[in-house]
Amino acid sequence: MVGLSLRLALGAALLLTAHFAPSVRAAELAVDLELVLAVDISGSMDLREQQLQREGYIQAITHPTVLKAIAGGLNRRIAVAYVEWAGSPVQMTSVDWRVIDSEASARSFAAALGKLPYNTYRGTSISSALAYSSRLFDGNGLDGARRVIDVSGDGVNNQGLPVELVRSAVLAAGIVINGLPLVIDPATRANDFFPGLDSYYEDCVIGGPGSFMIAITALEKFAEAIRQKLILEIAGVEPTVVLVQQRGRTDCLFIESNRFPF
Repeated sequence: MVGLSLRLALGAALLLTAHFAPSVRAAELAVDLELVLAVDISGSMDLREQQLQREGYIQAITHPTVLKAIAGGLNRRIAVAYVEWAGSPVQMTSVDWRVIDSEASARSFAAALGKLPYNTYRGTSISSALAYSSRLFDGNGLDGARRVIDVSGDGVNNQGLPVELVRSAVLAAGIVINGLPLVIDPATRANDFFPGLDSYYEDCVIGGPGSFMIAITALEKFAEAIRQKLILEIAGVEPTVVLVQQRGRTDCLFIESNRFPF
């Protein structure tokens, strides 16, 4: 049964790779960065965490240092889409692609975020979130120098395909994956059976040239971490203090198959 499940997963991964294979993209609006913000709205994210997460993005996208980073790019503009996700059936584009090239456009994007309702759904499917987010780059009318998916969440992949298989397909399409794991609840920290959510994100989720993750260890650190992450992504600068270590410490499939309850 395990062998059959693995063969099915590998077959699905091949289909994903074919779907995500880089295609000829008409050069339309040139931007320095196409960025999908993929945020966790699963049941483990309580209302306070969701509010702080949302407010962190609202504050960050309008912060003077972030606007300065945008203005410092070759094209002086980026494009951002905001995706909310939970279990395998739940991925939604809550704010579609917006070009941000000024304080006014940044505030418009922030205002759209501020109007969103708060929802909660069962399950945590990082793999489905990555697959969904990857498709948003196709036919979006943008020609970005870099394409990045930024995944934030407070749990391991416990639904859908193994995250490593989908990650490989996404990276093959030239898309970088960065992470913002919420290591706040004791269940997300390292113990005898689990290496910790930050290590899981390093080894199993993020990838691509210059990829990185910033672990949030306290609720009050949300806004600061999101701002730091956005500046690094916009500037395309490889961080020095949050670089991933050499992969191989975490058995990703074992962790996911045990369906840790967070």
